[in-house]
Amino acid sequence: MNPAQPDPAVTASVVICVYTDKRWFDIVAAVESVAAQDVAAAETIVVVDHNDALLERASRTFGPRGVRVLPSVHRQGLSGARNTAVEAATGEIIVFLDDDAAARPGWLRALLTPYADPAVIGVGGIAHPRWPERRPVMLPGYAPDNRDATGELDWVVGCTYTGQPTTAAEMRNLMGCNMSLRAEVFKRVGGFAEDIGRIGKNPLGCEETELCIRATQAYKKDGRPARILFEPRAAVDHRVSEDRVHWEYLRRRSWAEGLSKAAVAGLVGSDDALSTERGYVAGVLPKGVLRELLRRRPKGAAAIVYCLGWTAAGYLRGRLPGATAHVRLPASNAGA
Repeated sequence: MNPAQPDPAVTASVVICVYTDKRWFDIVAAVESVAAQDVAAAETIVVVDHNDALLERASRTFGPRGVRVLPSVHRQGLSGARNTAVEAATGEIIVFLDDDAAARPGWLRALLTPYADPAVIGVGGIAHPRWPERRPVMLPGYAPDNRDATGELDWVVGCTYTGQPTTAAEMRNLMGCNMSLRAEVFKRVGGFAEDIGRIGKNPLGCEETELCIRATQAYKKDGRPARILFEPRAAVDHRVSEDRVHWEYLRRRSWAEGLSKAAVAGLVGSDDALSTERGYVAGVLPKGVLRELLRRRPKGAAAIVYCLGWTAAGYLRGRLPGATAHVRLPASNAGA
């Protein structure tokens, strides 16, 4: 072990939420990537989201390896599965890795090291897309042939996008496929809002954004420092399935993002809910359109405009009276 990089002085529960055996080989790769880290997790938890056959298969495969395999006991969907893991986890830090993402070497150490600062409540890393073949023309990027390069719309496929930091920095919220939070955060503010979480292929989301904003607001109200960090050395490879590289998925995902942001704004206020997005829309997207046009990639430029339009439409729809009235916050455990 490199003496300049001592083991982080915190324990971690790594959580992988799964819902379909169609991702079986991805699930196996995710679990194996955690086991291969140079820092051992206190435990790895696989939560199966209301799929008995997958639960049996996962238990049979991973149980002998020391992995905890649990059925989700909450509402069907990613947020419910995550909340199941939060309630069962024993680590000081709860780390979330998507079922179709594989961690690169050094990932867990990079996520955990910043927690030496007691003010740090969350740390997230970078997600590199792994395309079915190569970057599709309808997802623009600075370097389409560079497998690790970002693009302005890569958030559509759950990956790090152009406009996010490129070095370690504070940020408003974490990205769900590669994130970690102190267990005490959930005790303080409750879990993920299950009304806005993903269910199967339903592209609604933003539950991570809402939770991070809610946590920061709560700590600030208590007069406690709270830092959420982006650490690019904590890297994962996130597989992009074939069904996500088409215009129809871009439309559905953008519309859902707008609806989700509207729901988040209703919960935590529009100032915090849209603080990052304002700079992205005003600064990042126009530069992307201009670059794509200058490089004679009209489909990339059109995709940015198309995506922005559908996201804005979804947001406006979600802000209509009563449109997100069903969305509720989970109960807080503060003071428990």
